[in-house]
Amino acid sequence: MASITIRKLDEQTKARLRVRAAHHKRSMEDEARNILRATLVEDAATPRNLAEAIRRRFQPLGGVELRPPAREAMREPPKPGK
Repeated sequence: MASITIRKLDEQTKARLRVRAAHHKRSMEDEARNILRATLVEDAATPRNLAEAIRRRFQPLGGVELRPPAREAMREPPKPGK
């Protein structure tokens, strides 16, 4: 197993980690491991496709039927030299 050292961790963050670890009945080291593991699992599950992420976010609200706009006939292209 690899180890990691975190330097320059401010006291407020360290205190919050200590309280969170105590709340979960874990050591601070084990709590930090669980936070890292959970965060990295979330990142891996996050879709990288923006359209898919938007679709998933709004899917519970239901769909919308959009009709494509009516198309007009193509106009004549301009004639060169006139």
